[in-house]
Amino acid sequence: MLLSLDSGVSALEQFQQQLNVIANNIANVNTVGFKSANVNFADTLSETIGSNAAGSTQIGTGVTTSSITNNFSTPGSLSSTGVQSDLAINGNGFFVVKDPTSGSSYATQDGTFTVDSSGYLVTSSGLRLQGASGDIQITAGSSSATVAGYSIGTDGKVTVSLSDGTSASAGQIMLQNYSNPDQLVKVGDNLYTAPTAAGGLTAAAAPGSSGTGTIESGYLEMSNVDLAGQLTSLITTQRAYEANSKVITTSDNVLQTLVNLVR
Repeated sequence: MLLSLDSGVSALEQFQQQLNVIANNIANVNTVGFKSANVNFADTLSETIGSNAAGSTQIGTGVTTSSITNNFSTPGSLSSTGVQSDLAINGNGFFVVKDPTSGSSYATQDGTFTVDSSGYLVTSSGLRLQGASGDIQITAGSSSATVAGYSIGTDGKVTVSLSDGTSASAGQIMLQNYSNPDQLVKVGDNLYTAPTAAGGLTAAAAPGSSGTGTIESGYLEMSNVDLAGQLTSLITTQRAYEANSKVITTSDNVLQTLVNLVR
């Protein structure tokens, strides 16, 4: 068989994967906290057909996908919402949220939080935002007054304003930082799980420390997808796919010529 057929088929498979990644990036162009992905290619093991004074004579056998990485180095733009419970991280940190039922913790850069009926700051799926002392809960505490409002500082400290004119602390939001965020595993709903290889801090840190960044209340970090760049990649990937389809067609013609020699 012709090696060009193997090379062409491997290219079609890998460019299909690249098209899948680009399509997912474009689909999430308006997803809060989304980080775009990039496909990295590598050549496959070459076949050695001989050697000479200049070295080995080798023919490549195609291409493979070496990795698909998320672009955490480029932050998304901050969009003002005017909603106090909407939080953006001006830096590299991640919010830590916990499932109150299972106790499982997750990392996220989606700061779309709301205050539930019990006063907890929660995600759209009910996961509770974590602070220095556990769940962040906006309540009047031991005071007989009622909650009149609250504010969240850039340092993550949550201050509750009470109906009697006093204020109380509702804790401090903590952030997690990772030395190798590419090792984070997506589990849907803008959430990540963090294996040991991600290199997280042993404990979440206060905003503004350990490279986590500060918190901006009333803002959301938007997707960092560069739509123009993705559309350009879409075109070049399509052309590369077409070119390798031509390689397969040409190889087929060569094989057909060889078969016809015996007629």
